[in-house]
Order: sequence, then structure tokens, then C-alpha cells
Amino acid sequence: MTIFLILAPFGSFALLMLVTSAEISLFVAATICLAVIGIDVHRGRSIKMLGAGSVVIFAALGGYVAWVDPNLSHSAVKLTVDVGVLAISLVSLIIRKPFILQYALEEVDAETAKQPGFLKAVYLITWAWNAAFVLMIIGNLLTIYVPGLPLWSGLAIAFAARNSAVYFTAWYPRYRKTKYGTPPASVLPCIH
Repeated sequence: MTIFLILAPFGSFALLMLVTSAEISLFVAATICLAVIGIDVHRGRSIKMLGAGSVVIFAALGGYVAWVDPNLSHSAVKLTVDVGVLAISLVSLIIRKPFILQYALEEVDAETAKQPGFLKAVYLITWAWNAAFVLMIIGNLLTIYVPGLPLWSGLAIAFAARNSAVYFTAWYPRYRKTKYGTPPASVLPCIH
């Protein structure tokens, strides 16, 4: 369920961008981000850096499209969202609080969180997500700067990058548990 909630704003944004305006897509995604934050707060969990940052990105870009540049291309909007999410992730690494850590600490017991491999796993998974964000940015840049490239090619790159990161997020903790006998983190559970 956690991974569904984390990805719900981004999935709905991507789907809505195919059928409606950027403005509607951005504001709906911001609303879904707020709903996910509300669910976390209701469950007694922390407000996540990724969720809060995504609300700001979606809402600010939605406001820009609504009031400043309503003709901004769909590809440019998607590119801006992906760059914003990458920025959130990189800032989380710079301040030494990888965005994945907030999710991981809510899913593992205190003993697991103290293990030496736990932070290493969190950092590695965060870097895997950074790689996925970079690939999504490349897919968006290709649709902008390579005329005649089919729209689905950028979507295929984004889909493959995101799903690879989701797979790695589920696989790596199991791999570490098998190899070292200790679970470093079940960072984003329910991806069985």
C-alpha cells in the first residue's frame, strides 16, 4: 500500500496529462499529494519530504501554467516535474537525510534501523531512484528536442525507469537479508 500511495500523485499526473490540460493534471496531482499527506498524518506518521515537496512542485507549476504561460508544452511540464523531484531527492542527500529514510524508518523496527547496513541500503535505494529520475528527464528531453519522436517513447522510458526503481527498492532489501542475514530495510513494502 505504501508504494501505491507514494506513486499515486505521479501516476495520476501522467495519466491525466494524456487526456486533459496540464493545469488540471498538476492541480489534481497536488490534491492527491495533500490527500496522501493527510493519510500519513491520520496514521500518526511523519510528513514526508517527497510528498511535501511534490505538493509545492505541482501547485507552483500549476499556478504558473494557469496564470503565466498556459501554452507551456506537455513535455516541458513533465520535464519540470521530473527535474523538481530529482532536486528534492538530491537535496535530501545533500542534507544527509535521504528521502527514502523517512519511509524506511516507519517500516522497520528500531533494532533493524541501528544495523550498519541499514543506512547503506537506504542511500543505495535513493541513488537508484535518482538514476530513474535522470532517465525520466532524458525521456522528456528527447520528446522536446527530437522532432518526430513518438510520444509513447518518452512514456516508455519513464515507465521502464520508474518500474526498475520500484523493483530495485523491493529486491535490494531481500538480497541483503539473504546475503548478510539481517534485514537492512524493507523500505517500501507491499511490492511482492
